[in-house]
Amino acid sequence: MASTTQVSIVLGSKSDEDHIKETTELLDRFGIRWDKRVLSAHRDPERLHAYVREAESAGVRVFIAVAGLSAALPGVIGSVTPLPVIGLPVPAGALKGVDALLAMVQMPGGIPVATVGLGSNGSKNAAVLAAEILALGEPAVAEKIRRYRDELKSK
Repeated sequence: MASTTQVSIVLGSKSDEDHIKETTELLDRFGIRWDKRVLSAHRDPERLHAYVREAESAGVRVFIAVAGLSAALPGVIGSVTPLPVIGLPVPAGALKGVDALLAMVQMPGGIPVATVGLGSNGSKNAAVLAAEILALGEPAVAEKIRRYRDELKSK
């Protein structure tokens, strides 16, 4: 991971990659440096914990955790770091992602996961929310978000 990475996108499974296309496109548009990792909260929790601590030490400011089904990944990341975690639920399984969405929004008090919706809108909103968090200390990012929102008004 580059020491300049601002946002870490963590996928619970390689099969979740299709769900971050719009996330990464918007992060690129906003000039936000990101990286992507596939780390399972269930299959290799020790490696996930080590990665989160390493990313935090390297300067990552926001995590986007992408998961379906039981969707433990965002909560596990949130339990390891005080940095913002955005949960992006994947529309998968018998419940079409509703189970993942509920798992992310029902975190215990003190371990929040900012959760976006399912599908394309969720993928976009994960990037915009990460950018808004970074914009608190980066006026250039705030200006790019303003321009993006102005474009949305004209659609």
